[in-house]
Amino acid sequence: MAKSDKKKTGTRGKNRRDAHGVYQRRAERGKAAFRTYDGEPAEEFRSNTERNTGRTKRASGNAGGYGSSQRNGNSGSYSNSQRDRNSSSRPRDNYKNTYRSSEWDSRGGSFAEEQSAPAANLIAGRNPVIEAIKSGREIEKIYMAAGAEGSVVKIRAMAKDAGIVVDTVPRIVLDRMAPREKHQGVAAEISAYSYSTFEDIMERAADSDEPPFIMVLDEISDPHNLGAIIRTAECANAHGVIIPKRNACGLTSTVAKTSAGALERMPVARVTNISRTIEELQAQGVWVAAVDMDGKSYYETEGVMKGAIALVIGNEGKGISRLVKEKCDLTISIPMKGSINSLNASNAAAIMMYAVRRSRDC
Repeated sequence: MAKSDKKKTGTRGKNRRDAHGVYQRRAERGKAAFRTYDGEPAEEFRSNTERNTGRTKRASGNAGGYGSSQRNGNSGSYSNSQRDRNSSSRPRDNYKNTYRSSEWDSRGGSFAEEQSAPAANLIAGRNPVIEAIKSGREIEKIYMAAGAEGSVVKIRAMAKDAGIVVDTVPRIVLDRMAPREKHQGVAAEISAYSYSTFEDIMERAADSDEPPFIMVLDEISDPHNLGAIIRTAECANAHGVIIPKRNACGLTSTVAKTSAGALERMPVARVTNISRTIEELQAQGVWVAAVDMDGKSYYETEGVMKGAIALVIGNEGKGISRLVKEKCDLTISIPMKGSINSLNASNAAAIMMYAVRRSRDC
């Protein structure tokens, strides 16, 4: 079939459908949809018509001449309208800015400044740390930046002579610990409260009407656990708490807050070697019991708890170290009847302390 025949057949088919009024009815329905009851074109239809008309005029006016001038002329208006459109469609940013400004007014500072405030129990700088060591102030730990030289070597030697733990850390750690401070590669964490001695605890036990009742904490690292244990020890009328110098939390402000004032009344001694301290307790007639899940139930050892006893509580994750556990006289466990086989360190210490209290009172 020739091309002229195809074109003629297509036209004949369309005219044949139009003979039934298909296209005419469609056109009338489309016009009626954009007319009001009085027969006038609707507003939306007029706007669409005018928009199409303007678009046609612009196209005809720029025919053959649409180039860099048209792009340059519309670039500024498009970018401005786009910025306006984007700025008006960001409610989250506006809410965030409003919230930050309200927090600034209510707290008197920004979140960044609040987070960058140096710790209250931290001394930064070489000379301040040297003077703190000379004055005999209680220092938990000294942090030194890796690669620091000069007077840092002198500070390390002074700390060694005073028995202060020194940790070498990256400089960025000190920057975060003491922001906006010229730490000079050295910072010292001071104690919120002064420590007692092992002799003070034993003297306090001798002055009481009961046998010695002491808590020995083997590398408790969470300040909240330490504060809670000190609080329970004071309520259970223990004679003192012993903690190690290394790999353990000290008497920080968080510990003091968690203890709810018990730190004012409960003596806490910090010793260099827990194993050696256990030997000293045993030499003075004190039974040392390790609280561990592998030991006997505390119901079976109530007779031991009536006499002089020291309870050893291990680290939150790894428990009591092997050497410390070998030094203990016996191992006591808490009966576990549920699916979980362990308790929080402060909870376990509280149960065992009141088991001692019950054995003595009943």
